[in-house]
Amino acid sequence: MQRLFGRGKPKDPALSLADCVTLIDSRVESMDEKISGFDVELKKCLQQMQKMRDGPSKNLVKQKAMRVLRRKKMYEAQRDQLKQQSVNMKRARDIIQALKDTKTTKDRTKKI
Repeated sequence: MQRLFGRGKPKDPALSLADCVTLIDSRVESMDEKISGFDVELKKCLQQMQKMRDGPSKNLVKQKAMRVLRRKKMYEAQRDQLKQQSVNMKRARDIIQALKDTKTTKDRTKKI
């Protein structure tokens, strides 16, 4: 069969739960950086709007600010989801560790 279809690619080892948690935490940090960038951009837009008179140019700046605000809210929602996922993974890691400890305790009591 290997002659017909060739060999498959060697599979990478699966990530551990701790690796996944650190990966998600790094994503959360990058999201925080993007959100702070949106804050800076919103402040610029607000400063521009305060200096301008009512008219089409002020409306354009207002529309830009609304787009930035929508993107910021979207990133905040994604960040909150990632944080919740990280918390759930940490809980699962703690539960797995507790089960391992219980198993070793049970095995040691059986030997006695």
